[in-house]
Amino acid sequence: MNDPNSEGSNGGNGAGSADGKAWTAGDVDVMRRVHQRLVQEMDVQAISRLEPDRARRAVEEAVRTIVTDVAPHLYGEDRERIVTGVVDDAVGLGPLEPLLADPTISEVMVNAPDEIYFERDGVIYLSDVRFRDKEHIVHVVDRIVSPLGRRLDESSPYVDARLQDGSRVNAVIPPLIPKSPTVTIRKFRRDKYTITDLIGNGTLPAHVAEFLEACVRLRLNVVISGGTGTGKTTFLNALSAFIPSTERIITIEDPIELKLQQPHVISMEARPPNIEGKNQVTQRDLVRNSLRMRPDRIIIGEVRSGEAFDMLQAMNTGHEGSLTTVHANSCRDALARIENMVLMAGMDLPVRSIREQTASALHLVIQLARFSDGQRRVTLVSEITAMEAEVVTMQDLFRYEQTGMGDNGRVLGLLEPTGIRPTFIDRFGRSGIAFDAAAVGGGWG
Repeated sequence: MNDPNSEGSNGGNGAGSADGKAWTAGDVDVMRRVHQRLVQEMDVQAISRLEPDRARRAVEEAVRTIVTDVAPHLYGEDRERIVTGVVDDAVGLGPLEPLLADPTISEVMVNAPDEIYFERDGVIYLSDVRFRDKEHIVHVVDRIVSPLGRRLDESSPYVDARLQDGSRVNAVIPPLIPKSPTVTIRKFRRDKYTITDLIGNGTLPAHVAEFLEACVRLRLNVVISGGTGTGKTTFLNALSAFIPSTERIITIEDPIELKLQQPHVISMEARPPNIEGKNQVTQRDLVRNSLRMRPDRIIIGEVRSGEAFDMLQAMNTGHEGSLTTVHANSCRDALARIENMVLMAGMDLPVRSIREQTASALHLVIQLARFSDGQRRVTLVSEITAMEAEVVTMQDLFRYEQTGMGDNGRVLGLLEPTGIRPTFIDRFGRSGIAFDAAAVGGGWG
């Protein structure tokens, strides 16, 4: 994590405003009085039914009038800070609003009222903004989850939810985390990276991207593996662009994050149980239902549980060209994780049978990692080749080798062919897929 002072720290004991200045006790008192008047004078239910932009304008107009009455001594920047703070609390997410509005920020993490971190370009910084107290955090979380029929209290001390823009929210309260309520928000990116962007920022070289494009067009089943925050979903979205626009694609996610460009896409989203613990729809339910929807391709945003069994079944029964991601630290670990998730389906299958299905269904595993400089990179591309004895055999096609560190702290290295040719390389030509094997090097020509 970077030095918190590198982004500027207010160093104060009070809450921080959007401009980084610490709230004084007087500021907090004014905001409290303005907010109380706002609740008394406005029809909150009527405001909640308005479009977000209209609601914000209506509340801001009312707040400006109330501030003039409650604190006539305020003017200029000080007055605007109070107005913005009250409006953010009334119709937004309080002090988190400026962080969520910043397109360069990918994640926001609230550890305590005075510990709000954010991630930018893979590096974590301490923010200047602050909550007033622990109750202020809970108040903001309630605003997120209440419209969704969810709750955060002693009987449900943690919750997953989604903002209107698609950003993912996780919140946990004491006693599970005794120090303070915590909130983690993974922001939804509207400007999804293309494979060209990933080549440009060093995630993978052009010759590997061309190979993966040919693999997607060949309808190979591909697993993207990596740890948290390594860019698996971004990479999956970029790869999906290679699917021909003539195909019918079914995506299954929890929650929806993919943004495919093809015209014929059906996006399905799992549903958590309601407040009574009923009416849950799992990813496994959706995978099984998708098989009745005449898919050309099935894309599972992240395989997490028993749906792994149904995914392998689909891949082995004609639904080729499927893509998914999995949390794992290596290509070999990815297979072990999938094996464990198949066992979670409760089918009571012998391990050998599961491994045979895995070896038959999957073709490629792509490993992603986040390096110390914050950069996400492809570190390994492995082909699943066969089953020998009790082991699924794999061969590495491309491997990343770190060569050193640049003067600016940037990791230096190359993703190069290992010299092992894919067993399916001759299928490109037979399928009419243009791919220059010789351009890869490493003896592929």
